Amino acid sequence: AGVCKTLIRGFDSRRGLHIMNTELILNIVTVIVSVLLMASILIQQQGTGLGGAFGGGGNVYRSKRGIERALFRATIVLAIFFVIVAFANLLLSA
Repeated sequence: AGVCKTLIRGFDSRRGLHIMNTELILNIVTVIVSVLLMASILIQQQGTGLGGAFGGGGNVYRSKRGIERALFRATIVLAIFFVIVAFANLLLSA
């Protein structure tokens, strides 16, 4: 209901739908970033195979390589971006 009201507020019959409300844009960005953040967290694996599920991963310490390192860094960047967008959304709604 809130999205529809925001779209109707931004609608001008002479010019059509013009500039979208920044609150709506921030809400959409928040949802997209949160879904990407959840996906990047869920994709990461702690252990390999069924042994990792029961704590028997075998490799106690190992360095991240390749796509695992990129995914780890992307998760950090997404988390920071999520906090920034959520804080901006909080400031705009106040």
